[in-house]
Amino acid sequence: MCGGPIVKYQLNNRFKMFTLNSNRKLATEMAALLGCDLGKCTVNHFSDGEIQIYIEESVRGSEVFVVQSTSYPVNDNILELLIMIDALKRASAGVINVVIPYYGYGRQDRKARSREPITAKLVANLLEAAGANRVLTMDLHTPQLQGFFDIPVEHLIGVPILTRYFQEKGLEDIVIVAAHNGSITRARKMANLFHVPLALIDKRKLEENAVETINVVGNVEGKNAIIIDDLIDTGTTITGAAKALEENGAKTIYACCTHPVLTANAIEKIASSPIKELVVTNTIELPNEKVIDKIKIISVAPLLVEAIDRIHNEKAVSPLFE
Repeated sequence: MCGGPIVKYQLNNRFKMFTLNSNRKLATEMAALLGCDLGKCTVNHFSDGEIQIYIEESVRGSEVFVVQSTSYPVNDNILELLIMIDALKRASAGVINVVIPYYGYGRQDRKARSREPITAKLVANLLEAAGANRVLTMDLHTPQLQGFFDIPVEHLIGVPILTRYFQEKGLEDIVIVAAHNGSITRARKMANLFHVPLALIDKRKLEENAVETINVVGNVEGKNAIIIDDLIDTGTTITGAAKALEENGAKTIYACCTHPVLTANAIEKIASSPIKELVVTNTIELPNEKVIDKIKIISVAPLLVEAIDRIHNEKAVSPLFE
């Protein structure tokens, strides 16, 4: 329930916000910005791993926002979210908005080979079947994922937040680098905001069993290079790009992404790479052992809170997409 002095955001008495286990720090920051308390609920596990959720306050007729990134452990966090949505629906919540800063399974968005699932669509179906009325998310792996839903999807982007951080550093002779072919659109948007050139890391195998080659398309010599991608998982792509930029004469190499998945030995790869600084957001809560000196975390809480306020007060969300 919300209470206390609210200066910027006006929340009526139907508003409630809950969080589950994946990103409590982000949800707590969001609640502080909104000027409200997080709703009370408990998440327990039976001895065999079954998840049990109990909502400890009335939500009848409420407009509810549930904050949960579907990051590692992905399946547990997705199931927590589905069970919470079901509990809210059965408790007669008026509207159920799910805030998913990082949408897991987003990379499985098509059939790359025969007999493969399209798991991103399956997760969308599950959220709708459970009773979600709206999804608020950030930087889907491909924007077309919005079409997998038959409910409203508010798709925020992290490029302006990341761009603002680098603008405040006062760098000169900048070139924005797309980490791979799939990140060209994102890189072009950042390059347009900076009014600087764009470069591309082109990886290819000329023959079936040949070693993968990495080429830099564009002039990076003597420049401050900023590599951008939507997420970093194993770190192989981003560190390979950094090495290629170093070999092509880049002066200083920065990297950034919205979602720091950072599995396996990604941290070791980044620590030993030519990357001077890796800038990520807190859509995924990083454990302390993964927060090394090279990593800078910036918060998406103000952006998510602004979107929640606009949804709650029936104002246009479209200005936040720019």
